[in-house]
Order: sequence, then C-alpha cells, then structure tokens
Amino acid sequence: MSDPHLPVLDPALVARPPDFSTREFRASLGMFATGVTVVTARSTAGEWVGLTANSFNSVSLNPPLVLWSLAHTAASMSVFATGLHYAINVLGADQQDLALRFATRGIDRWAGVDFVEGENGAPLLSGAIASFECFNRSQYTEGDHVIFVGEVERCRHRAGAAPLLFQGGQFKS
Repeated sequence: MSDPHLPVLDPALVARPPDFSTREFRASLGMFATGVTVVTARSTAGEWVGLTANSFNSVSLNPPLVLWSLAHTAASMSVFATGLHYAINVLGADQQDLALRFATRGIDRWAGVDFVEGENGAPLLSGAIASFECFNRSQYTEGDHVIFVGEVERCRHRAGAAPLLFQGGQFKS
C-alpha cells in the first residue's frame, strides 16, 4: 500500500535504470578526448594539495565560470570543500610526468615540482599552458562526485602551446 503523503512520481519523469555495466560506461566515456589538468590549493594548515583531473569544463563567460569534479572518497576532498580558492593548471603535451605524479597516491607529489604561489595562495605549476585562479563559488553533489564551480579571478595562457590529452585510458598529444 502506498503512503498517501508521498508524491507519486510519473515513470516518464524518472530515468530508466542503465542497461550497461560500469565497465562499458567507462569505456564509452574514454572515447571522448579531454585535456588534462592539475587542480591545486593550499589548505588552511598551509599544506600544498594537488590532484590530476580531466573533468574540467567552461561554464560561463559572464561571469567567468569553470567546473571540475572530485570523487567523494578523494583524500583532498575536505581541503577543496572548505577552501575559498584553488587553481586549475592545464598541462602541456610535454607534462605527462606531472599528470602521473599528481595522480599517484602515497608519494610527496610536490617534491621537485616548480611552481609559484598564485595571488590567493593556490600553486601555479611552471610550464602549464594555462592556469585559472578560482574562487570556490559553489559545489553540487551528484552521484559519487562533487562538482565544483569556480569563479575565475585570474587566468593566463601560453599562445600556441600544445595540450596534453587523455583518451581511451592513454595520454596523447
């Protein structure tokens, strides 16, 4: 017996269950080539935090907004969820080593990495072909990730530089 106090959902307004496996979904997503970024921040305790992400996208030109997403289980989630600023560093074709370094767990990701501190404290990686210094404007929980929307306060780029790409589980340029 249904509860008369709960709304009845029209089946046409609800997504159908997927007819594919997680493996098939990942493989299908992998067919879309993306750029590779390292998202960086400085924690309130002064620690540098950084991770490789290819879930980066523009949202709006006015105001200037970008987005990226992070798994709920990421070790750095609390730093990004509570921090006011972060930077998104777009990697060049010659920076695969940085992408791998910032994707590896259990190492000092910052050892030997050349960077400067951005205006609001987030590290800007030397050699990145573009960087976006962002105010942590909003966050949306969707599925197993949090979508971060950053309001871009400063950006820069190297004209003519080739990006590092990720497609089909491999780096490409």
